[in-house]
Amino acid sequence: MSEPGTGLFTDRYELTMVAAALADGTADRACVFELFARRLPDGRRYGVVAGTGRLLEALTRFRFSPADLAALESVVDPATLDWLRDYRFTGDVDGYPEGELYFPGSPVLTVTGTFADAVVLETLALSIYNHDCAIASAAARMVTAAAGRPMIEMGSRRTHEEAAVAAARAAYLAGFATTSNLAAGQRYGIPTAGTAAHAFILLHDDEQAAFHSQVAALGTDTTLLVDTYDIRKGIANAVEAAGPGLGAVRIDSGDLGELARQARDQLDELGATNTRIVLSGDLDEYAIASLRAEPVDSYGVGTSLVTGSGAPTAGMVYKLVEVDGRPVSKRSSAKESRGGRKSALRRFKPTGTAVEEVVFGAVGGRGEDTPLGPHDRLLPVPMVRGGELMDGTGSLADARERLRTALVSVPWEGLKLSRGEPAIPTVFPNA
Repeated sequence: MSEPGTGLFTDRYELTMVAAALADGTADRACVFELFARRLPDGRRYGVVAGTGRLLEALTRFRFSPADLAALESVVDPATLDWLRDYRFTGDVDGYPEGELYFPGSPVLTVTGTFADAVVLETLALSIYNHDCAIASAAARMVTAAAGRPMIEMGSRRTHEEAAVAAARAAYLAGFATTSNLAAGQRYGIPTAGTAAHAFILLHDDEQAAFHSQVAALGTDTTLLVDTYDIRKGIANAVEAAGPGLGAVRIDSGDLGELARQARDQLDELGATNTRIVLSGDLDEYAIASLRAEPVDSYGVGTSLVTGSGAPTAGMVYKLVEVDGRPVSKRSSAKESRGGRKSALRRFKPTGTAVEEVVFGAVGGRGEDTPLGPHDRLLPVPMVRGGELMDGTGSLADARERLRTALVSVPWEGLKLSRGEPAIPTVFPNA
């Protein structure tokens, strides 16, 4: 059975605009739409581009089935239904590759086509980018705070089931090592992790029986959850069940820093010097940063990750900026947009530290011919041409490495968790 189409992941007003434009003859006017953020979420210093791969895949399935069309009979007229029946996006898409950083005003995605072709993609593009960029941006801050210690994404039970899969993908892009979500593992090849919850301990007559059962099933390299009753007794029971070769213990509650120190001392006393300590339980980037000096080997993060750690949307907008080669712009108070197609480059010091984001007008082109300085890098790349996906848009592994490299280029103060201005300024010399 083929995957369902994504055409109805669309707000009603996209289709009523198409209907009106078809009726008045403006539907085929050549247009450019741009997706960007006017500002970063409060307190954030950079954003992470995520969701591009999901959008491109969804674009290949942006179709209207007979059932979809039947559902739209009361929404649009027969002529528009005929147009939707044959809809295939035939335009172009350019944008920042996944794993790239973005800043206020960065033209993260540019869609070129007829008005009708491009406007119907607004809701799909925004729903994917606003979610995935928010999750990846939060996850990147957590990875930075963890200072090299592995991170486990475990937020599936705190969000919508499909959002959970997308969040796991975004977190992996941002540097998380594993996910608890099996669907994410199947779809995207993300390593999965997980052993047992408190329910498994409570199922058994005592903690020792639960631990012996888990070790028998999963081996001594498993992770035993030791805080169901008394942590000190739980650690003793865990080492008794698995021996000094126990893989890890997990602590999910209490004063995590103090408990980690006590756990390390006790494990070492019991000869389990290589047993790892995993912490979980309502962690966010601030809590992780506060644990940096503690003997912790890895972290499990759930709720704060899948909710964007206080910023559940990236605040992206999708605006019409050019019609038939003529710049157009919105002038509403506090919601202004800059007219005309734009491109962007990032300027670096000779040492590789990013200095500024330069967003410039690219009417009549895409910025490929822009003279670049010796330490400048053009940011947007071609993704779709004539409705066909381009080769070389990159894999999830590529995005992970791209983000790792990008974060190394950020000025050190831009990686702080404290509030402040964006890590680098965005300048608009002629945009």
